[in-house]
Amino acid sequence: MLSPDQIRFVLPALLGLPVLAAIVLRFLGGSRAHRAAVAFAGTHLALTLLILLSGASAVQHDPAVSAKIDLAKKQAERVFAPQFVPGDPNPNGTGSYSTAWDLLTFHGPDANNPGGRVRLGAAQFFIGLDGLNIWLVALASFLMLPVVLFSADSVREREGPYYSWLFLLQAALLGVFLAFDILLFYVFFELTLVPLLFLIGGWGPGPNRREAARTLFLFTLAGGLITLLGVAGTVLFVHARTGELTFSIPRLADLVQAGMTRGSNGARDLWRDTQTYLFLALAVGFAVKIPLVPLHSWLPGAYAEAPTGVTVMLSSLLAKMGVFGLLRICLPICPDATLAVGMPLVGTLATIGIVYGALCAFAQTDLRRLVAYSSVSHLGFCVLAVVAFTPAGLAGGVLHMVNHGLSTGAMFLLVGILVRRYGTAQIADYSGMWTRLPAWTFFMMVACLASIGLPGLNNFVSEMLMLGGVYDVRSPYANGITYGVLAATGIFLSAWYTLTMVRRVLFGPVKEPPARTVVTDLTGRERTTVGPVIVLCLLLGVFAQPVLDVMYRDVARLAQVGDDARARAGN
Repeated sequence: MLSPDQIRFVLPALLGLPVLAAIVLRFLGGSRAHRAAVAFAGTHLALTLLILLSGASAVQHDPAVSAKIDLAKKQAERVFAPQFVPGDPNPNGTGSYSTAWDLLTFHGPDANNPGGRVRLGAAQFFIGLDGLNIWLVALASFLMLPVVLFSADSVREREGPYYSWLFLLQAALLGVFLAFDILLFYVFFELTLVPLLFLIGGWGPGPNRREAARTLFLFTLAGGLITLLGVAGTVLFVHARTGELTFSIPRLADLVQAGMTRGSNGARDLWRDTQTYLFLALAVGFAVKIPLVPLHSWLPGAYAEAPTGVTVMLSSLLAKMGVFGLLRICLPICPDATLAVGMPLVGTLATIGIVYGALCAFAQTDLRRLVAYSSVSHLGFCVLAVVAFTPAGLAGGVLHMVNHGLSTGAMFLLVGILVRRYGTAQIADYSGMWTRLPAWTFFMMVACLASIGLPGLNNFVSEMLMLGGVYDVRSPYANGITYGVLAATGIFLSAWYTLTMVRRVLFGPVKEPPARTVVTDLTGRERTTVGPVIVLCLLLGVFAQPVLDVMYRDVARLAQVGDDARARAGN
């Protein structure tokens, strides 16, 4: 096992290894590129597991600050306290708000030295682990190996550049999850667009792949530019009110909390009113990435036209960046606006998305588009739980990001395996496939049942937590019962369209389209690709408590911020 100092030393390798892989793979081709990609993905997963096994206990218990935090009463002195920060100037204390690794330093005139300059602040390479990101980091590392294994059988041209862009996409994703500097977060958030543009436009199997890539790029870039205004506004407003120029997300969150509890009534009103504008600007880019209705029109084309491996990354990880952005930035920095604007506005859009996405999924004739619209519905549920700003909602939202990533990733992989054999994803072309592909049918059934939240499988745990969090919203601006009933309706609709698809495709008289080659059941490589994902769906349905325990400390801290905002609102 690694010591905290060793984890702090190797944590940047989680970002550096995919970048190294991208550089190396750019110059390889054919089977060499496949083997090297598998080796890099396996090495990254092994390193991630070593870090998680060594550091999960510290993330959960945080002995350095436990004396100052009464978790039972949720009396947290800090909103975020990231662990294992590389370059932490105070590694043995209670944790700092920064690192010694500056990326972009800002200077101003020194009042005590005419003509001199003094450091005002800096954007920093500030990364770390806490209970909110640790499992998303694990998911981003774990899913890369199935994606690479699947791509080995489906990508037959320019293999090296394909894997190079794929690893760059993984590096950007991990950067978003690990970042505790708001500018660093934004840079990684936008960097994901570049690999996606080339992966979809260059290797997508459909005739409209370039149009789908352009639409995704332009939608998400436009939303991201508005979010950039929110990022700049947050930093500048806090600087104007406190005199402190910082890009540290933990420090910004704590300064906002201090501003809302100190000073005159007029000063507190200014903090509260400004939060509304900052929340709206920040949330736009996250809403596009999720995507929330009506900002979802890029999704069906991108999911249908992208290579299957890229679609897995899109649905399982890219969409989670938007939810994570709300969790990491909007809620702690704009807590009062989250209750006053986020729950009524974003919560309503999320609720519309739950029902709308489910109805659209039922109407689809293409398996890939059905799973794509099901993601709109499930992620709407996740967003609703997060903006409810309750302990159960936050814990369920974080857990559901992981659970949904596994179940929907498995479904896309299995649909891709079917399309690879028959060349079509049209539901009407299939019937009675359980007699032709029994092993594939078993895996597909487990993935589908996990997706609809069957007790004993992973989505059930997170969905029940999210429902409890939504019912307990305790907001003067929203009725939790109404939102909870509509969200529960989405669970019912999910079972409706999923089981309808299962009945049409898996059962009934045998019907299959003309195959490109002799059709066989799952190969050994395909079982290795999908099997571990299915196993995790089973394990997290039975043993979810250890995962929840690790995130408890940080969920409690963030939930306390919501409770303080409710107290200020008189609720």
